[in-house]
Amino acid sequence: MGPRAPLFKGKKRLRTWIALLRGINVVGRRKILMQDLAAIFERGGFRSVRTYIQSGNVVFRCARGSARTLAAEIGALIAQQAGFEPQVMVLSCRELAAAVKGNPFHEADRNHKALHLFFLSARPPRPDLDSLTRLKRGREGFALAGKVFYLYTPDGFPQSALHDKVERFLGVHATARNWRTARELLAMSTAAPRSAERPQKAL
Repeated sequence: MGPRAPLFKGKKRLRTWIALLRGINVVGRRKILMQDLAAIFERGGFRSVRTYIQSGNVVFRCARGSARTLAAEIGALIAQQAGFEPQVMVLSCRELAAAVKGNPFHEADRNHKALHLFFLSARPPRPDLDSLTRLKRGREGFALAGKVFYLYTPDGFPQSALHDKVERFLGVHATARNWRTARELLAMSTAAPRSAERPQKAL
């Protein structure tokens, strides 16, 4: 008898993705526990599901779809099982790694809350950076690189006049994560998958 053919020959390779959910668990609205969110992902056929903090960050693996189709699928799954559909953005490991590597504000290593990365739904076709510049105060700074907008607010993110104007002046949807969260998600997404593919409880 000749050598046995590989068991998974012809099957697509599992890829790791990062899902960012917007607008959940904010002042008591659209509440969903992270263990429940992980369970929704698992019921949808996703594997190695892990969550990070309560703001809706999920690292998972699957062998199907693109970032756009996976975002739509995840939104529909949550709507079906949780009763509401949040905005979902899905990133590849390569996209997240490029966003972290491209950070121009290295001062954020001393204060992770001073830097937020806004992940954009598309490259802004006509970004109004002049209007954003006029809103800057003190030591604030920003930079636009492809589908990532970096906002540096060393005097406080909530106090900045910029943080809630990003979508308006860029003309695309966005969801923001601070510097620590971005780096932690990158570390999670590049780590070797656990042998037991079970959801991780919220950290």
